[in-house]
Parts: sequence; C-alpha cells; structure tokens
Amino acid sequence: MLYNKQVPIEQSALLVIDVQDSFKPLPRWSRRNNPEFEKNVARLVDAYRSAGLPVFYVLHSDEDPGWEKTSPYYKLMSFLSPRPDEPVLEKTTRNAFTSTNLPELLLEKGVRRVVITGIQTEQCCETSARVAADLGYAVDFVTEGTLTFPIAHADDPTKELGTDAIVERTEYALRGRFARIRTVADLEKELQGPKSLAQAG
Repeated sequence: MLYNKQVPIEQSALLVIDVQDSFKPLPRWSRRNNPEFEKNVARLVDAYRSAGLPVFYVLHSDEDPGWEKTSPYYKLMSFLSPRPDEPVLEKTTRNAFTSTNLPELLLEKGVRRVVITGIQTEQCCETSARVAADLGYAVDFVTEGTLTFPIAHADDPTKELGTDAIVERTEYALRGRFARIRTVADLEKELQGPKSLAQAG
C-alpha cells in the first residue's frame, strides 16, 4: 500500500493540474464545488515556495472548444503566477505523466513524493494520483485543493452524480491504495520543517 511509503517532505513536489481558464466558459462552471479552491491552492503554492521546494503547473489541451492551444482560454487561471523556476507543462492525456517530461524533471530534482491539486477531482487529478503511485511515487491527494462538477448520466441526462458523491468515491478509491488524503493544513505544518532549515542555512 503505497500511501504508507515514508518519503520526507523535502523530497516532494507540488503538482497544480489543469487549473486553467478553459473551464470557465462552460455552463457547469457555475456548479463547481469547493468555493475555497483558489485560496487552498494558493496556500500550498506559498508553502512550497517558502520551503524552497518545487512547484509544477500542468495545462491540458485537446480539440474541444477552449482547450486548443490557440484558444485565449488556454492559460493558467489568474490567481496563479509561476516563477521562472516553476515549469508549466502541457499534456494531452488525463494524467500529468505520460504525455509530458514530468518524470524526467522530478528525477532531476530528486522528487520521490508528489502532492496532487487541480481540476477535476475524479478525472485528471485522480488519474494522475493513480499513475504516480504505479510509477513508485508516494502520493498526497489534497481533496480540498481540487474541484469538480456534477456528472450527468451518459444514458439518462435527467440523472446525475452530485459533487459530494464524486469526492467521496474518489477518496474511497485512492485512500489506502494509491494515496494519502491530506489537508492543506497538514502539509503546511509538515513544510515548516524544511522552511526552518532553509532559514537556518
């Protein structure tokens, strides 16, 4: 069970997955869950920067309107401002690993543990967590640093799965198999160690 793998926070990186304007023109944007999403992701970015640990951003592209690389919506949301040493990667798969050079970059930085945040909880975030675990990384899944939307039934659009059920299912599927479910406060507290070391040095 990989979530029990003990990897120090100093060997971790923060992944911010698909937090892009491509979602905003869609009708479902008004039905998003987690109104604290932006604040929670920003807190984690600040905590990782303060600890001197890596942050990676990932953008998703495909042929759907708003997701093409030529679209004006194909950009990070405005509350995110990557620093020059924080890569912005482009993916075409549901996970952040197999269509990018993220594994190489993590290897270069000695990263053995990844912290998953982004959009959507049960799609690109969960898929990235599963692939990361299979690749041998310890995985922290910060549910409150993700968001999602209700999902209509493919055969009966009058039925849908609500966001509470989606989040519960994702946590049930990941916990104890692919990841540890963490909070922003959990990681902020853990990151105080590296921050203190950096200040002492």
